[in-house]
Formats: sequence, C-alpha cells, structure tokens
Amino acid sequence: MRTRILIFTLVLLSTLSYSQQDAQYTQYMYNTININPGYAGSRGVMSIFGLHRTQWVGLDGAPTTNAFSLNSPIENSNLGYGLSFVNDRIGPTVENMISADVSYTINTSDTYKLSFGVKATADLFNLDPSKLNPANQGDPMLQNFNNVFTPNIGAGVYFHSDKLYLGLSVPNFLETKRYNDNDVAVYSEKINTYLIGGYVFTISPSLKFKPAFLTKVVQGAPLQLDVSGNFLFNDKFMFGAAWRWSAAMSVMAGFQITEGIYVGYGYDLETTKLANYNSGSHEIFLRFELFKYQSRMVSPRFF
Repeated sequence: MRTRILIFTLVLLSTLSYSQQDAQYTQYMYNTININPGYAGSRGVMSIFGLHRTQWVGLDGAPTTNAFSLNSPIENSNLGYGLSFVNDRIGPTVENMISADVSYTINTSDTYKLSFGVKATADLFNLDPSKLNPANQGDPMLQNFNNVFTPNIGAGVYFHSDKLYLGLSVPNFLETKRYNDNDVAVYSEKINTYLIGGYVFTISPSLKFKPAFLTKVVQGAPLQLDVSGNFLFNDKFMFGAAWRWSAAMSVMAGFQITEGIYVGYGYDLETTKLANYNSGSHEIFLRFELFKYQSRMVSPRFF
C-alpha cells in the first residue's frame, strides 16, 4: 500500500510541477463538446451526454472523472449552444468546471459545414490538506484552496460532413497558476491544444469502419496521440480498439438501444510501468437525443 501511495505521489507531483492537463477520455469522439465548442449543435438534435471514468483502478488517489453535457442547434438559425459540467478528482484535489458554448455554422458546400465556437468556463478548485503530509503543517499557502474560482475562455473550429470531421480547439486560453511561492507555481494549468479527426468508410450495407485520432499538445508535457478504429454493425453494434502513444491500449464497445439512446464502454490497459500497480481504467457513457431539427438524422454518426 505504501509503495502504491509513493508511486502515485511521484506521478502526481511530476504532473503538477510542470503542467495540469485537461481530463482525458478514451471515447473522445462522443465527448467532443468538452474540448471543442464548434461541435455544439452539429448533430442536428438536442444531445444529452453523461460519462463516468475511473482511471488506474487499485491505485490510491487515482483520477476519477464525471462529465455531463447538453448541446443543441437553435432552430431556424445557424447557431448552436452547449452546456457542460466536469468533476475531476485527483488525489487531494477536486476540480469542478462549468462551461457554456456558442457556435455558428456556415455551409461550405452541399456536403460540408464549418462551425466556429467559443467557450466560457467557470473553474472551482479545491485542495484537501488533510490528505497531504507537508513539511510545514501550518503552511498558509495550503489553507486557501476551498472553491477557488477561476474564469476562462476558449475557442474552436469544427469542419464536418455526414462522414468526416476535423477540429482544432483550445478550450482554455488563460493559464492558471496556483500555490505561487517566490514566482514558482507548483500547480500550473497550461494551455491544451487539440487536433481531432475521423472518417466513416462504408464497407458494406451492414458494416462501416471509422478510424479517428486525437492529438493534444500541452507545454511541459509529452505529446498525447490517441488513434482508434471502430466498426459499426447494422447501425446498432459498435466495437473497436485504440492506442494512446506511450501510455495505453484500449478496447471499446457500444450499442444503439433506440434511435435516441446510445450506451458505450471503454477499457484501458496501461503499457507503462504503472501497469504493475493498477488493473486498468474503465469508462462508461450514455447519450440521449431528442428534438430532431434537421430533415434527416445523419447516419452513421460515431461522432
């Protein structure tokens, strides 16, 4: 147990010392609204999404993420909107982020659309000193982290059709530094830049294949590259696999329960030395859609 706590503490400190990354998701292609405001309303329906992720199961203090979002087009306009909430727990810290998105879409052709989006975020950060063992128990710098409020803004562009999507976004333009001591920020939330893309290939009337990727760049942190491939059978059953560069291998499955309800599950297996101290990561989500605003529902929509 002490070994696990020590290893996690070292991982946590290495992350906090250089940069704090946004929460990561294996099934990012369904959760795009959290990283790209241009996605808001792109599905042509009101889309309600909920996700729970438990990372590094068995490792004390490992990250746990809950995400909830709603996004929809505004009828008879080129506008879309989105609302999202993310609760991220890592060791002694709890971070709650509430975001509002607005997008504007233009038709670049009969097939393709280009959406521009902006995001406004309210961040509430908490640190529980009782879960730490600092050299100075009375350090006042560790006592002032109860619901610390930080505003932020972001933007993104999202190019898409029935079968293709490409997106570039920066969800938070403002860097946040916490626990500044002599101009040294122990906890620093850096700018995260995302590039995403995917394409749906029709192999047969009953089988479709979609490769996708996500690239995340954060100052002071290694490049994150996620590559995935998903098969869709009879527009009902999805199965796929993913690879995160120098981090993990994943498997994913999903089922379209009804026209408006879709459930998905993902499992990550670490490929680093952390694999010796945890039993993987689990992620499950539910998407519920209603109020169709377009003349037809885009099919298939893995994204």
